[in-house]
Amino acid sequence: MAERTGRALVLAPMRGPGWDQLNELTDVVYEPAGVRRGPAELARGLAELGATILVAGEDDEVAGPVLDHPLELVAVTGDPGNVDVETATARGIPVLCTAGHDADAVAELTVALLFAVVRGVVTADRAVREGRAAGEGPGVVEGSAGRRPAWQLAGRTFGIVGLGAVGRAVWWRMDGLGMRVIACDPYAEGATHKLPELLNVADVVSLHATLTEESRGMIGARQFEIMKDGAVFLNTARAGLHDTGALVGALASGHLTGAGLDLAVEPTHPLAGLPNVVLTPHIGAETADAEADRALAVAEDLGRLRRGEPLLHCLNPGISGRAH
Repeated sequence: MAERTGRALVLAPMRGPGWDQLNELTDVVYEPAGVRRGPAELARGLAELGATILVAGEDDEVAGPVLDHPLELVAVTGDPGNVDVETATARGIPVLCTAGHDADAVAELTVALLFAVVRGVVTADRAVREGRAAGEGPGVVEGSAGRRPAWQLAGRTFGIVGLGAVGRAVWWRMDGLGMRVIACDPYAEGATHKLPELLNVADVVSLHATLTEESRGMIGARQFEIMKDGAVFLNTARAGLHDTGALVGALASGHLTGAGLDLAVEPTHPLAGLPNVVLTPHIGAETADAEADRALAVAEDLGRLRRGEPLLHCLNPGISGRAH
């Protein structure tokens, strides 16, 4: 067994055999607080610990003073938009990304949110608990503009916006439910629809795009307007992909049947007051399996880096890393 060297500051949830392997490779300080850390806070933590490895959460901002440290490796577990990869590359720091390892977890939550919305699961559960089930009329979805009959998914059109690892994992699941699946993604083979065309024909629109400056706010008032009347909107990616105010308007008017959103909001947020919205606090990637998979990916690549082997999950391939 190789000698354990260096110290890692791990801010993302991890477990399993890969976690054990990571602890064998390096001294680990584990602080998965679940809150965003800015560059100054991250840099201070690295300095205080003398850490040479950073495993950041998906909202931690890895830039500026963070990259001034003599880092052996940076790893991120979500979309890499929170890392200044260009600067890391210039300073010889390999950047790992394990985002694809949570694809099944996020896809499964997408399915759960879809069923919860189209079958009114949350409001129906509440009705039973409050003794209002009898005579309420089964098979309806309660919304801001009244009550609509629930509809079956089989035979409907499911539109995927962003055909990366999660989008592909969602595709075969929806296909298995008997839905016609279409996709929009200018960078992915198999995505045959432009965004306006997809919005016009899809009964369900589901966002799985990476949040970048190009994609930020890509679904706004105009996009919600051209969606089919009665459509369902899902977002298990990032809140920044859509205009929340425009979404609230489309839901409150009854233009959209409902929405399923894996986005943490305050209880006083307008979305929280709409009966046709199902909310989860950004838990798509939070399964034991996903945490084990990402830990294994980081541990394996750290071992490969130290053996001088090519990295498997590197965003800036060709970086050999700084001498440890």
